[in-house]
Amino acid sequence: MQAKGYEQMSVQDVLDELEASRGAFYHYFDSKQALLEAVIARMVEAGLGAVAPIVNDPDLAAIPKLERFFTGIGRWKTERKPLVLAVLQVWLSDDNAIVREKFRRGLVGGLSEILARIVRQGMAEGTFTAASPDETAKVMVILLLGFQDEATDLFIGRQRNSIGYDEVVRTFAGYSGVFERILGVPAGSIHRADETILRAWFG
Repeated sequence: MQAKGYEQMSVQDVLDELEASRGAFYHYFDSKQALLEAVIARMVEAGLGAVAPIVNDPDLAAIPKLERFFTGIGRWKTERKPLVLAVLQVWLSDDNAIVREKFRRGLVGGLSEILARIVRQGMAEGTFTAASPDETAKVMVILLLGFQDEATDLFIGRQRNSIGYDEVVRTFAGYSGVFERILGVPAGSIHRADETILRAWFG
């Protein structure tokens, strides 16, 4: 995918690279699209696994834990930028709408569980004033999915030079403000965007 692009890549290319048989491929995947779904699922699993030590750190307070969680995901993506961009091109295709929906449904459950743990910790600390950690986490995930779409549009806009970097910064700050209101913390408490990561993608 990274070298050729998903559309140009054939199953035979995969077999040649792995020195595997066609029968072996179809034992695990019934189509090229099934392979794409598996790649995306593996990326999500690896990304969340990379930030698991942050979430599981008993000595880290809820707000810095939430900030480092977001930053850790962003850093993980940045370290794999060519692969993420290759998948992004496929992601935007109308032909893969079903894949996107499957991804969203799967992500809501897994990510909600992680964020609920952080919200629950913040409530126990007296930092967050949300009514329900589980429902709050679900709302945060829905916002994150919308933010992901907007971040993609911002990236494309920056590539076309149709928007400025300042607009990117304002958008990220706006979403941070929404999270603050949902969690019931003072404005400016959560700094979601890491300048180094922002520059790597939008600079």
